[in-house]
Amino acid sequence: MDSINKNQAEDNSKNLYGDEAIEKIKDFSKKAGGFFFCTAIQSGKPFATRPMAAEEIDDQGNLWFLSAADSYKNKEIEADSAVQLLIQGSSYTDFMTLYGKAEISRDKQRIAQLWDPIMKTWFTEGQDDPRITVIKVIPTEGYYWDTKNGTAVGLIKRAYGAIVGETYDDSIQGKIKP
Repeated sequence: MDSINKNQAEDNSKNLYGDEAIEKIKDFSKKAGGFFFCTAIQSGKPFATRPMAAEEIDDQGNLWFLSAADSYKNKEIEADSAVQLLIQGSSYTDFMTLYGKAEISRDKQRIAQLWDPIMKTWFTEGQDDPRITVIKVIPTEGYYWDTKNGTAVGLIKRAYGAIVGETYDDSIQGKIKP
């Protein structure tokens, strides 16, 4: 299979594992502020997606969300725990897709740790609202696209490449596995 990468003079592929992968997930999450949380993933069929912000990304790379027990999302996870998270941190960089398994609990201690007063918008009875659940997403694999030297350098390299007719792309991409 041919690829634009064959014209790339620089190495633009780096797989990330363990702590390095977890730091990339945390970094992209901070930049983007949220994910597209996808459920009901079946080959050849539309999947369900909605924007959600992770309340925490722990040191093992697990992503923690609060959700309503009666939401479509929770019902879809109960039927099939496979989920996909999509993220875009900026117009030209910080793209990631993560696949994983979701677990739902009603752990009151975890809810208290993740609670933010703005959540009262969705959980009108506060952190003791009986509808609150915790969703833990355990990522199993993913892929990322980024720049090696930041957006400004990437733009300059692409502009130079366009002028001279050569590929000067500052991108880096690879598999990601916490």
